[in-house]
Amino acid sequence: MKLIQNVKRRMGQEEKKASPTNQPAAKDSAVLKGKAASSTTGAQKGYLDIGPGFAALPKLREAPNGERVDLLRRKLEVCAVVFDFYNDSNQREKEAKRQTLLEIVEYVNNQRNCFNEALMQDVVNMVGANIFRALPTRNKDPLAFSDPDEEEPSLERAWPHLQIVYEFFLRFVVSNDVDPKIAKRFVDQNFMLQLLELFDSEDPRERDYLKTILHRIYGKFM
Repeated sequence: MKLIQNVKRRMGQEEKKASPTNQPAAKDSAVLKGKAASSTTGAQKGYLDIGPGFAALPKLREAPNGERVDLLRRKLEVCAVVFDFYNDSNQREKEAKRQTLLEIVEYVNNQRNCFNEALMQDVVNMVGANIFRALPTRNKDPLAFSDPDEEEPSLERAWPHLQIVYEFFLRFVVSNDVDPKIAKRFVDQNFMLQLLELFDSEDPRERDYLKTILHRIYGKFM
């Protein structure tokens, strides 16, 4: 793909120009621990009942304006908790996270100035914690003949979460509130290299999102 080659070439040029002191810092740990569970149990009016392991946080649209930035940060933190979709455990928490991600996407769609510089690191941390992962490999018999066009694609089991995370990140990239010069400090070379590695995903839905996001990043940030 010419776009991927152009991005890699551009990043290589920037790496040569950068001095050792200006190299991008290594990305934080891929998985962030969530907040301790709140002592409040059961759904209360104006609150999301998001189960053990998450804090019962008020809905963004119902919080006072002065508290929304901090509340959004807390929701991004709890959404950085990654669940194992290869087993049926934590169903309540998985659905709670999915609902919280949907709420965040709805909020950023309808709220101006929600992507300020203070939140950009939290955005990148949450997105990275969810999408940067070891991709599953399919065991194939090297002696067996198969037509790649006829093979069923291997679909990502965590897609109920990943799809919303990708949609959120796309909204972040295209938002008029995001200053490209500032955002490049967070969506840095290390982040981009990990993003390119995800094109090895066998899930065509994920590759479609990656192509769209990469085009938008290239057009806006580079």
